[in-house]
Amino acid sequence: MKKEEIESINQLLANPKKIAIIPHRSPDGDAMGSTLALYHFLLKVGHQPVVIAPNDFPEFLAWLPSSDQVLIFENEKEKTTQILNECDLIFTLDFNALHRTGEMEKVLSQLQAPFIMIDHHQSPENYATYTYSDTQFGSTCEMIYNFISFLDKKNQIDKTIATCIYTGILTDSGSFRFPKTTGTTHRIVAELIDLGVENTNIPTWLFDNSSYNSIQLLGRALQNMIVIPEYKTAYIVLSQKELDEFHYQKGDTEGIVNYGLSIKGIHLAAIFIEHKDENIIKISFRSQGDFDVNQFARNHFNGGGHINAAGGKSYENMHETVRKFRDLLSSITI
Repeated sequence: MKKEEIESINQLLANPKKIAIIPHRSPDGDAMGSTLALYHFLLKVGHQPVVIAPNDFPEFLAWLPSSDQVLIFENEKEKTTQILNECDLIFTLDFNALHRTGEMEKVLSQLQAPFIMIDHHQSPENYATYTYSDTQFGSTCEMIYNFISFLDKKNQIDKTIATCIYTGILTDSGSFRFPKTTGTTHRIVAELIDLGVENTNIPTWLFDNSSYNSIQLLGRALQNMIVIPEYKTAYIVLSQKELDEFHYQKGDTEGIVNYGLSIKGIHLAAIFIEHKDENIIKISFRSQGDFDVNQFARNHFNGGGHINAAGGKSYENMHETVRKFRDLLSSITI
């Protein structure tokens, strides 16, 4: 961030304010980690923050400090709309386009309070008064660490804030495996561990608490996997009927798309999940190497994200969506 912007934000935060912190719809570990880290920081320095998520977050993130204080817009529209209208400042974290908040966009787009965007995705919109946007970072949580440091408040980072930041870095870096995990990332993580972060327990809380039904759903997903060696591609299809059969809960399909990339010679993986309540097919893409799934999702599937990890959606039925995907494979180089 520019020095002038940091000075202006410091002035904004010089007196106690009512502050809303917003993650994207269907928040993941980085979204929840960054919003809760900022929540605890702002609370500690004398503000009145509130985290308002567009919809609920997965159960495997419910252990995060003060996750029980997060308000869900989808469940309490009138209450959360009133709170938003009374706020002096709005932070939006881990997204850069208001449509990523779903129905909440209508409320956010009408607010008069200044916005501060902190995000690491490509092509940010210009709705924010202050924007800290940088695609070089592997997580918004790493940027939150920097943001607090920019404000000359790094000494305020305690075990609680560090735990939230660590969670987002861990999840969005693929447990430190993705290319944007730098030496600086590891140095920050070392500082967080020195502050008391339970780095040996957090992976268990995040990844090793699956339900029996979610494991059965994973089994079905792997049975459904289609491998196309000539296009270095693997994809999975899950129907609404299959989700219902295994009593799907939010978060149960998290990470399944990555199994495709674990196959030797596969450089592009996708999962197509039918959600009849929303009348869409939700899609996740992952890649290895130079193939840009962000542009692929933006160009063809109403989505976007990062070069090697992106999401999208289709309003066609499953058959037509998968047919379109397969047809596109012949026109791209993987």
